[in-house]
Amino acid sequence: MSSCLIGVISQMGLRQREYSFYLGIYLVFLLMSGLSYGNEDDVACLRSIKESLQDPNNVLNSTWNFSNTTQGFICSFTGIDCWAPNEDRVLNIRLSGMGLRGSFPLGIYNCSSLQHLDLSSNELHGVIPANVSAIMPYVTSLVLSSNRFSGEIPANLANCSYLNVLQLDHNRFSGQIPPGFGQLSRLKRFTVANNLLVGPVPYFNSTIDVDFSDNSGLCGPSLSPCKSSSGKSNPRVIIAVAVSVVSVGAVGVGLAMFFYARRVAAKKKEEDPEKNKWARSIKGTKKIKVSLFEDSISKMRLSDLMKATDNFSKQNIIGEGRMGTIYKAKFEDGSLYMVKRLQDTQRSVEEFMSEMATLGSVKHRDLVPLLGFCVAGKEKLLVYKYMKNGTLYDKLHQGENGHSMEWTTRLKIAIGAARAFAWLHHNCNPRIIHRNISSKCILLDADLDPKISDFGLARLMNPIDTHLSTFVNGEFGDIGYVAPEYSRTLVATPKGDVYSFGTVLLELVTGERPTEVSKAPESFKGNLVDWVVELSNNNNLKHAVDKSLVGKGVDHEIFQFFKIARNCITLNPKERPSMFEVYQLLRAVGERYHFSNDGEIMLQMDVGDDDLRELIVAQEEAKSDQ
Repeated sequence: MSSCLIGVISQMGLRQREYSFYLGIYLVFLLMSGLSYGNEDDVACLRSIKESLQDPNNVLNSTWNFSNTTQGFICSFTGIDCWAPNEDRVLNIRLSGMGLRGSFPLGIYNCSSLQHLDLSSNELHGVIPANVSAIMPYVTSLVLSSNRFSGEIPANLANCSYLNVLQLDHNRFSGQIPPGFGQLSRLKRFTVANNLLVGPVPYFNSTIDVDFSDNSGLCGPSLSPCKSSSGKSNPRVIIAVAVSVVSVGAVGVGLAMFFYARRVAAKKKEEDPEKNKWARSIKGTKKIKVSLFEDSISKMRLSDLMKATDNFSKQNIIGEGRMGTIYKAKFEDGSLYMVKRLQDTQRSVEEFMSEMATLGSVKHRDLVPLLGFCVAGKEKLLVYKYMKNGTLYDKLHQGENGHSMEWTTRLKIAIGAARAFAWLHHNCNPRIIHRNISSKCILLDADLDPKISDFGLARLMNPIDTHLSTFVNGEFGDIGYVAPEYSRTLVATPKGDVYSFGTVLLELVTGERPTEVSKAPESFKGNLVDWVVELSNNNNLKHAVDKSLVGKGVDHEIFQFFKIARNCITLNPKERPSMFEVYQLLRAVGERYHFSNDGEIMLQMDVGDDDLRELIVAQEEAKSDQ
């Protein structure tokens, strides 16, 4: 049995400051959680927003009704997303384009679990509070575009260390862009276009989408060069300089040409239309060898990876996620690979090499094979086997691909993916919790067989590997897949993975995205899980089935499939099946298709006799219904 990459770093190994920090976060969230689902602070937050803003279009006045005191009532408010449907804890506030007037609503302070705030395209004015990081300490997306905000952009925003998106464009901000913004390690998009900003722009990583346009006073990379400030001109100094220039003659001209050439070269270097400036920075290390785990693969160097990806050109990007960016690599002999450029792993080179040695030893038919790795300066690259059909998410939701996918293919994908996750949960010692299960981490090979990616990378991406690490990174996972209990417990569990996989099953059978439902009525404000639960409660699940699957003689199998998915997404984690049970039940649904079980594993169960008896009964029921 292969050893698997997992582990918990003992709290005794933490520095005292780190331990206090993470313990503090945990205690704060425990206090925020309270003893029940209700949260009076979040209700007060929304009431304050409504009272502080003018609402000429009657959007908030007509839908934000605070006379209702039932649990989760604020979750039905226009523009409000909650962590869970029956929990008064606000996750997102989306009030874009509602004609709202007033200043920045300070009552947001009471929405202590808020991660996304969008007040764009309104008529808000005034300054952004100087202590904005204290008002929204865990915000990951702040969108204030197209308003009339003015004054300086508060430097305190740089303390919102979980920010992924910061959009301040089309306002009247003045002064300089705080240099601390360049240190926001999770930032992916930053826009300040069409303001009154001046001075040098901070240095941003080339992978960040930035927009400084229509700020005539800004200077720096990709803009006009910044002029050095030397104070007031002194006539004597000017005369002395002029005399010196004349005296040196040709030497002065030569120096001027030299520095001009350097400035032109520097400007060209800063231009990064391919967003691969990082790749150019490692060209001097081309001779570094790629460490490979399989002897059958031809030896390769970093130079081979760069040539195969056209210096990691954006045209070769085939996937992007929180773990990093994936590039398609085509070698001269025609062979194809995938190269993942990891984001900052928070690990030393020695630790990274050790983790790679462990990851390389993990082999299973349903995991994307890790073939090798390379370290070049600060860059860490992983080489994987190429998956021809990309991600399940793209296959389902891009164009008409999903609607052309036959039921047997969808069922085969579900069974194969469940087998992989069951292997991670039950066959590894110790267990592995994926933490970020979604249809984006399920890749499809040439035969549309599923392969699980990003396995084992959670430990690499986190500074410590505790149950808090998901939150410490500023994300609980992809929105729409996250188990509702995570907002209260911060604990990544196997049953949390089961919930996420249940959402993937719903994607497969409905063809809908996890965060938006095209078939739902306009009045519906929830996500895919909410919609399926609502239809299930009203005995209308037939309306959720992908139309391309209707009338194909598989209605009963689809109903059984729905039943399994529905059990996975139940609110109470204890009532969800284990991943092994999910796998066995899906196998029972697809038994008549005789999908290949090559490489089948004997899972070591840690459940009791009663649980096994219930599983056997459930399997027999599923078979008898075929």
